[in-house]
Amino acid sequence: MKLYFAPMTCSLSPHIVLRELNIAFELVRVDNRTKQTADGLNFLDINPKGYVAALVLDNGNVLTEGPAIVQYLADLVPGNALAPANGTWERVRLQEWLNFITSEIHSGCTPLFNADIPESIKAIFKQKLFKRFDYLTGSLRQQDYLMGTFGLADSYLFTVLKWLPFFDMDIQEWPVLAAFMARIEARPSVRAAIAAERAHY
Repeated sequence: MKLYFAPMTCSLSPHIVLRELNIAFELVRVDNRTKQTADGLNFLDINPKGYVAALVLDNGNVLTEGPAIVQYLADLVPGNALAPANGTWERVRLQEWLNFITSEIHSGCTPLFNADIPESIKAIFKQKLFKRFDYLTGSLRQQDYLMGTFGLADSYLFTVLKWLPFFDMDIQEWPVLAAFMARIEARPSVRAAIAAERAHY
């Protein structure tokens, strides 16, 4: 299978998961400006939405949207520690966390990348994010990972919190989150994924 990615985007999350699960894959960079892929394709032909991540299976099927991709990958390796089994209450809790990260953290960051939005408006988005960070702090003060042990939601949260320096936001203002980030970044899979993406710069 192939994972189409762009550096410092949400595609880092499925990239980490692939390495955690030891699934063989090819990493293919996408130029976000031109929509050309490193293997010579028009990315819009792969994912008409125009953004990463996209997972292309060996049979040609394409899966997009990070939370869907990571759950699909986890289900390829039954009994892994990254995701509870389908149909369980714990799996629903995982989906709850993935949806929260998507809608409140990931989407909350999106306007901050837009250079056309005035700083006064961005300040409103940041205040909303700060409230979400306080909620996350409350959860992670009780345990090292969102669901007790490292899993899919942690890889996704780590990925989007990596963007904070772009917005002049210092994770150290939330010490519990800073400790969470340090724990995740120390994982071999995470170090390997970041190094591989840097190699494609």
